[in-house]
Amino acid sequence: MIDQATLDKLEFSRATELIAARCACSLGKSLARRITPSTRPAVVRRWLDQVRQMADAAERIGLPPMGGVHDIRALIAKSEQPAGLGPEELALVSEVLRATGAVQRWASQLTEQEAQLVDIGERVGAFSTIAATIDHCIDARGQVYDHASPKLGTIRTSISRVRDQLQGVFDRLLRQPRTVRLLQYANATFHDDRTVLPLKAEHRGRIKGIVHRSSDSGSTVFVEPAEAVELNNSIVTLRDSERREIDRILQGLSWTVRANAREILQSLSALGVLDLISAKVHYSRRWDAVCPEIRDDRMLHLHQARHPLLLELFAAADVAVADEATSDHRRGEKKQVVPIDIRLADDFDLLVITGPNTGGKTVALKTVGLLAAMVQAGIPIPVGRGSSMPVYRQILIDVGDEQSIQQSLSTFSSHMANILDVLQRVGPRSLVLLDELGAGTDPDEGAAIGRAIIDELLRLGCSAVVSTHLAVLKAVAYVVDRVDNASVEFDVQSLQPTYRLRLGEPGNSNALVIAERLGMPKRLVSQARGHLTGRHRALNKAIAGTLDSRRQAEHARNEALAARQAAEDAERLSDQQKQELERVQAEYQTWIDWITHLAPGDSVYVRPFDKQATVVRMQLHQQIAVVSTGAIDLEVKLKDLQHPDTVRP
Repeated sequence: MIDQATLDKLEFSRATELIAARCACSLGKSLARRITPSTRPAVVRRWLDQVRQMADAAERIGLPPMGGVHDIRALIAKSEQPAGLGPEELALVSEVLRATGAVQRWASQLTEQEAQLVDIGERVGAFSTIAATIDHCIDARGQVYDHASPKLGTIRTSISRVRDQLQGVFDRLLRQPRTVRLLQYANATFHDDRTVLPLKAEHRGRIKGIVHRSSDSGSTVFVEPAEAVELNNSIVTLRDSERREIDRILQGLSWTVRANAREILQSLSALGVLDLISAKVHYSRRWDAVCPEIRDDRMLHLHQARHPLLLELFAAADVAVADEATSDHRRGEKKQVVPIDIRLADDFDLLVITGPNTGGKTVALKTVGLLAAMVQAGIPIPVGRGSSMPVYRQILIDVGDEQSIQQSLSTFSSHMANILDVLQRVGPRSLVLLDELGAGTDPDEGAAIGRAIIDELLRLGCSAVVSTHLAVLKAVAYVVDRVDNASVEFDVQSLQPTYRLRLGEPGNSNALVIAERLGMPKRLVSQARGHLTGRHRALNKAIAGTLDSRRQAEHARNEALAARQAAEDAERLSDQQKQELERVQAEYQTWIDWITHLAPGDSVYVRPFDKQATVVRMQLHQQIAVVSTGAIDLEVKLKDLQHPDTVRP
């Protein structure tokens, strides 16, 4: 598996949070936050196939309806306890069980081309009977109906009758002026389940009955009149009976849930998976993300790749700018994520990225690593169609300032410790990403160490992308097989990086150009150029001589890729059109067979009237039928008739 330290450096958890945010229910959110990259190609392909099939199904029947779906696994577990579930909890269970029915109906419309989703949908059970049983007893607010059982209905009728009698007693007492004068206020109140009168303390004993308690101030005593005692006793007894009967009903409903716990939990698991896949489709739609081809070899080809977290970051910044523009009529500059093209294990295994320190070399490394991890977690990625990648057994990265105060390690020492750990774990199916190789020490020694590390990575047979600002490492690609250069473009006019990645072209630090643009005297710039070594000037001259041919080669490669993609798109469109034609022809033939066998008394659906009717007689030679809607007979065209079973609500 991909180790957690690598995922943390790539900020993989932020990527999974983007999926969790698009889930409709907590079941999917929980799964999204727990997904990790797989190192098994078959598993990765299955996950990506699920996303592709969900996208296709969404075009035809929409995404699965997740309204009413909640995580009730804790309630299912509670149903197995002696106390069982309360009425509000059972109402929530019923809501979820009804929602599974909607998802099951959605799943019933899936086709054999969506076999992965069919398998998941088959795990969603039908619980309409259980939901109806609960709904018969409990309303959506968790109140138990009177008709939940005959006994409960009888008890509540008795409570209502006795309560009316009790109300009559208190109404009579409160209509007597001599009684009202004794009270703190002219209303009855309650002590526990018993109705009492608020008697002024100085009139204690003036009303015959039972004193239950005094107010905190002692100025009021609460008296149950003697003529109300038996009625109150009856209500208390009936309330106890009501509670026992409700407990019995709730226990029965809890037992029904408990008896189906395994199937319900299985359905909840399937619902979570469907929600997760739907969230991936939502993400795909937002950023035109695709599921790349998974290769059996080691070749990686990312076309127009964009860093997922930068997309979200810049989109959020655009929203903030738009809000600011609305409030004060100012317009901000919209930031764009510059896409990059990158490949590995095709004509080279190791790519050396050079260029100015502000040029986005680290972003390029992290883009490759994060996209690889996302794909292996079954998440579509923001790249162009035609992109492909292998499944890596390991993604190993050394990036950023890893200086450790506790271990008293310098930046260089820390990087070296990380790199040595990487080299111990590298294999042929590894992706290695090393940032600023050879930095943090003497340039000559750093270059020598960097060259040795490059040689070792090639010997170990992995795929690797390394960045460096050491010019001498550019030359490796010209003397060692399976190594190539790349650079992050820099605009010397604006002194800003463009973030475009150019394969086959080593980059320059542009330090002298930048210094001159910033106002360094030409005399000093000229002196600085004179201090450059002859080897440095010869290397730059040799590199410049190869640039035109490399650019032409890359241009030809990109054109070939575009042509192949266009051909694949045309073939895919042709196949889709063929399948659609075959489907329409099959539906038409089925309709013809049905029409020709219609007879008087058969039911039909009449589209123009949006209602069912009964056939009176068929007149095939005139392409019409006479149908009865119950009140009148009508002539309708055969093309307006449809089989009732094929009508969608």
